[in-house]
Amino acid sequence: MTMRNGRTVRDLRRENRTAVLQRLYFDGPLSRFSLGPATGLSSGSISNVVAELVAEGLVEEAGSVDSAGGRPRTLLRVSPDSGCMIGVDVGETRIRIELFDLTLTELARTERPLAVDSPNPHDRYEVRVVVGHLREGIAEVLRTADVPAERLLGVGVGVPGIVARTPEDGAVVHGQTIGWDAVPFERLLRAAVDLPETVPYWIDNGAKTLGQAEMWFGAGRGARSAVVVLFGSGVGACVVTDPMGPGRAIEWGHLTVRVRGRRCRCGAQGCLEAYAGAEALLERWREAGGVPPAGADEETALTAMLAAAYPAEPGTEPDATALAVLAETAEYLGAGFADLINLFQPERILVGGWAGLQLGTRFLTTVSGYAKEYALTYPAARVVIDMGTLGPDAVTVGAAILPLADFFGRGGRRAEAETVEEQPAWASTVRERKAH
Repeated sequence: MTMRNGRTVRDLRRENRTAVLQRLYFDGPLSRFSLGPATGLSSGSISNVVAELVAEGLVEEAGSVDSAGGRPRTLLRVSPDSGCMIGVDVGETRIRIELFDLTLTELARTERPLAVDSPNPHDRYEVRVVVGHLREGIAEVLRTADVPAERLLGVGVGVPGIVARTPEDGAVVHGQTIGWDAVPFERLLRAAVDLPETVPYWIDNGAKTLGQAEMWFGAGRGARSAVVVLFGSGVGACVVTDPMGPGRAIEWGHLTVRVRGRRCRCGAQGCLEAYAGAEALLERWREAGGVPPAGADEETALTAMLAAAYPAEPGTEPDATALAVLAETAEYLGAGFADLINLFQPERILVGGWAGLQLGTRFLTTVSGYAKEYALTYPAARVVIDMGTLGPDAVTVGAAILPLADFFGRGGRRAEAETVEEQPAWASTVRERKAH
């Protein structure tokens, strides 16, 4: 039946299920009584929705709480066993693959190193090799956790570059800095990875998945708007204007900060990434006379640079060359942050990524000072610049959130479940497991 505003009864039931699942997920355990004001739904709607979700194995009882003068109220929570997701981070030095249950508790993980010693940086991202790592890694985490592929709600993948979508190929990656020119990544994964055809792939920019994770579970919680920046070999950012929305990836690293400046790995000159990305930072240190460890990957080399600039041993003189390069980098980053402040006027700017986690603890205060100096006074006074809190796993967590968010948006139903009477294929399995 279609209502006057064009929504159907089915739409309304899906929205009610979504509201209940989200509140239980973020604020649970909650009683049926508490769910009413939390969702704005009537007691009758709450009873109907909860009965459906419990019958499908999506929601389970989680103890009880005393009520004022009445019987104890049963608490409800989202069942961790009712589904699982895979999150993938296609990073600069390795590919990380993690399997999570529905509450994002890690069930299994594996990492596949990328060849960092190749004379051509693009070789480490050779598409066939990356797809092979995902094929093997996805099979490994499912096998390790003894989880059937049919229970997967989806596979989320964070990648470098711009992600477009076509009807023929699904997600297509334009990764100029890694040598990917319109790579039909989703189609290649579907052909290579041994998963049921019904399992969806969610492929997006790595900075966007980082932003999703920090807004849902990290330093972005409670903010109405934020910019989450990712520092690795390169530099990226995600702009979030809706705390529950997916955010928007922006190629912040390719903002021109110096006309006719250093050549960026994208081919242009003067990009922020050519001064602030870990790859460029280490190159600038080397050009100034620094000596990175021979044969070390970027993470190890950056650790060595910071150790030289900020020696832990009392009485040890800091490396003046490393300090000078880092000081210049802090000013470039501050100017880049000022651009974000002036353009988007966010409540928060959060720093993540493997290089960001190393650099931020050393000179985030200095960067923030430059940002406030270069930005307009009004928005600069209202922004908080801070570190992300989810650590090196933030991209994989955010990637796993992509299929989870879609699942919640469908009211806890898989994409192929077209009618409200249908239940997820794994529902009976979950009930049987709990019965035993």
